[in-house]
Amino acid sequence: MIVLEHISYSYGARPALCDVSLAIGKGESVSLLGANGSGKSTLLKLLNGLIFADSGVYRFDGREITRKKLEDKVFARSLHQRIGFVFQNVDAQLFCADVYDEIAFGPRQMGFDEAETEGRVLDMIRLFGLAGFEYRNPCHLSGGEKRKVAIACVLSLNPEILVLDEPLTGLDPRSARWLAEFIAELNRSGKTILVSTHDLGLVQEISRRSILFGEDHRVAADTQTPALLDDVELLKRVNLVDRYYHKHSDARHSHFHIHNY
Repeated sequence: MIVLEHISYSYGARPALCDVSLAIGKGESVSLLGANGSGKSTLLKLLNGLIFADSGVYRFDGREITRKKLEDKVFARSLHQRIGFVFQNVDAQLFCADVYDEIAFGPRQMGFDEAETEGRVLDMIRLFGLAGFEYRNPCHLSGGEKRKVAIACVLSLNPEILVLDEPLTGLDPRSARWLAEFIAELNRSGKTILVSTHDLGLVQEISRRSILFGEDHRVAADTQTPALLDDVELLKRVNLVDRYYHKHSDARHSHFHIHNY
């Protein structure tokens, strides 16, 4: 569904992606790994049409995605309905007065009538256990509750691809466990999942394939997740784990060995 060919992008004189080529098929669950500043978040923004490559080609479902294409409101609406993006900082994604209107915002923007919108909102409230929160201001929610609302907002449009940037940021262990299991279940139901994360425990639970970025902003490895997690020397070389990390450590506790970016 997603094909990138020789993509490069810079923030002024500072490179973020250098000659990146990859392909992601329908129904895959793929983790993006790499040290802070290696280009993961930039790649996710590019996939969602928030920024555009300086060079190279991005194709989604066989169609090239360009700035000019996304000036077409119908095309842009279709892309944003098919690819759902959950930001690392969910506070940047939540801006309505209450939870109901947050979840209803996407369907309303897509032109659904109020009956369809209400049905989608109620489905999400049931799915995420948000009953009783409908008219609460999101700024008064916990970190885990905010992330549930942000994901509910995206899933209310039933996207084919769910993209999550550092989804476990700020979550307590119980919320993190729930989210990891939920992401895995979404993939089993047929959703294509793309997750940027530093958490090696999450990676092994949700993805069969992992793409590793080096500090040179290039793809350092694109392989099966178990093989990548076993390559400790490579993980050290790209500065994802420190010299005290051992591959025989319990991966569920691997965040104790990862640089906290």
